[in-house]
Amino acid sequence: MSAILKNESGTGAQFAREAINQSLEASDKVRFLRDMVRIRNFEERSNKAYSQGRIGGFLHLYIGQESVAVSAASLLGPNDHMITAYRDHGHALAVGMSMNECMAELYGKATGCSKGKGGSMHYFAPDKNFWGGHGIVGGQTPLGLGIAFALKYQGKTGCCLCFLGDGAVNQGAFHESLNLASLWDIPVIYVIENNGYSMGTSQERSSAYPDFLAKRAEGYNMAWDAFNGWDVYELRAGFHRAMQRAHNESRPTIVEVATYRYRGHSVADANSKVYRTKEEIEQHENLFDPITRWKNTLLEEGVITEEDYRQLNREALQEAEASAQFAEQSPWPAEADITADVYHEVDHQTESGLTGKHFFND
Repeated sequence: MSAILKNESGTGAQFAREAINQSLEASDKVRFLRDMVRIRNFEERSNKAYSQGRIGGFLHLYIGQESVAVSAASLLGPNDHMITAYRDHGHALAVGMSMNECMAELYGKATGCSKGKGGSMHYFAPDKNFWGGHGIVGGQTPLGLGIAFALKYQGKTGCCLCFLGDGAVNQGAFHESLNLASLWDIPVIYVIENNGYSMGTSQERSSAYPDFLAKRAEGYNMAWDAFNGWDVYELRAGFHRAMQRAHNESRPTIVEVATYRYRGHSVADANSKVYRTKEEIEQHENLFDPITRWKNTLLEEGVITEEDYRQLNREALQEAEASAQFAEQSPWPAEADITADVYHEVDHQTESGLTGKHFFND
């Protein structure tokens, strides 16, 4: 068993009794399952398209981590925001982006969410308070801080959930962000999706830590928490605690979620079964698969039947296939648009855009 499974913080039944989960309707629980199944089918279909040469660049799959994004997104209010790194497909679909716009972006088509200019690592949906999708390791951490700072500056009760991987915790920008978050009482929640490996390097070989990476928060006088990433009840309870701290106290939190990716760091990671044993991967798939666990929970509660689940999966499979067809049939971006969407000022012909003074006045 890998080191990331050492957090045995409770049982699903225990967390199911918490108020934030007691208020769930059966339809909510089914929706969480549907969202996770949709993410997995989307990722499987995008993997197929990549192997067929339909997608270029990088492709970082979220298979095995679906419950994390879905649980976090289920708690977002009107003034809560989300930003993440390059493994962003699951988060995008969880906040309500369509498969069509996401798949078209992978294909580099004009109908993509970033008009075909961003690709896999750069999904955006400002109308859903979703701010990407960032390819620079740790680069989203000061941006998440800035979003949360803006909320506080504007007097809004909200927070920003900023997702990063365990491989990003040693980046300087992250630690600079932690310092300011605590110093200025910023309502940002840094979520470490700890899948155990920084690309092909295990956590034990890449990071100095006592037991949890999130414990580094103590050096910045910040609260921290750690919980498992395969149980929706536990995830919602954990995220809720951090969000309440942000909303009510305007204080930051580092949250570490133990999870696991079944595939390589990216589709181009040909050695993903070299630095991990076959037995380790199979153990996670058999014992800690978030979809299987949540499905079994709903079966035990009498919320769904096996046929209900099969129907959910069929619908998600059909939707993913339709999104690939949509992407295939969509037009390429026009060459004339290559300089559009670079500067807001230029696109909207503001005074600074017309004069070229984007950042400074004389």
